Amino acid sequence: MPLIKFGDGNGAVAADGFARLADDAPLPAEGGAIVSLTRFRKDREALMARNAPVGVQLKSDESPEELGDDVHRLSVVVIEFPAFTDGRGFSWARMLRTRLNFKGEVRATGNFLFDQLNYLRRTGFDAFDSRFTLEDFHKAFAEMSAVYQPSADGRKTIRDLRAGG
Repeated sequence: MPLIKFGDGNGAVAADGFARLADDAPLPAEGGAIVSLTRFRKDREALMARNAPVGVQLKSDESPEELGDDVHRLSVVVIEFPAFTDGRGFSWARMLRTRLNFKGEVRATGNFLFDQLNYLRRTGFDAFDSRFTLEDFHKAFAEMSAVYQPSADGRKTIRDLRAGG
């Protein structure tokens, strides 16, 4: 699946600079690595000592708070969506951006729908391992001109706009 990034605002299909490592795979000599939370806990010291970008992939039932202060040392946090009906990933992305003040890449992977793309971005995701095209993302992001709920993107809600804010 292509990796689509929106860190600059316009979006682009991008090369993935990270190797995804199984829990029993050896660490690469160089380059970025994405590991499970279990592997991160087990090999934290070795991963941090590599002097290369590190990412952690969280399952939908693993809270970003489990990363502790190490969250600010990570380059990417990947959040899995095992099913489009599992919305915990939206909460985890918003938590990363607002409560934990994470400035790195927040990447969505797994099973999400076209109708969820706009909200993925609103809650803090800026990269996507996705079956969707870049054009699909642009179309989805343009579908809503006003929003009801506050989120990590800071857009004014309809209530704010009505109040003159």
